[in-house]
Amino acid sequence: MNENNNVAERPEKPKNKVFAAITSAIEWIYRILVQYSKFVLLVIVVVVSAQVFSRKVLHSSIRWSEEVTLVLMVWMAFISMAIGVREKLHIAIEMFFNKLPKPAQKVFNAVNNLFVAIVGIVLLVYGIILIKYTSTSTLPATKWPACTLYLMLPVGGFFIAYYSLLRLFGLERYIPKTKEETEEQESDV
Repeated sequence: MNENNNVAERPEKPKNKVFAAITSAIEWIYRILVQYSKFVLLVIVVVVSAQVFSRKVLHSSIRWSEEVTLVLMVWMAFISMAIGVREKLHIAIEMFFNKLPKPAQKVFNAVNNLFVAIVGIVLLVYGIILIKYTSTSTLPATKWPACTLYLMLPVGGFFIAYYSLLRLFGLERYIPKTKEETEEQESDV
């Protein structure tokens, strides 16, 4: 019987290792995305500042600045949504939720994660479709492909769906803790 138990356990370990490796790769991409979002924010500030200086001091406008800023702000919005889902920063009204019994709270959390995952999947699927349809046109000032504006829709959608599905199926252990969560746990001990 012990031998059968070992045989039954063997297939699970590789699955967990494979899942852990996939999750690790996704987390690596996520960390790059977070650093990239910091860079995007810096570029937005620099471009807008340069535009204001150029217009007010030099009395000339930078033709492409508004378009580049718009593209970067759209990218930042979808990156931020993904970060918000991972870090559980989305808006929630907890006044009534906290008064519910624990089983009802679990049901509401599951429904919430399901809806957020559906939104992520919609962003992923329709973001890809939107990129496909806008790839033949160009943005007026920069002459970049118009699909550039929508590149972060499927990326953000993927991460939103991914983190929501992990929580929905009780696989939060595969989401590494943030520095704040680690510090909070250490202060509680």
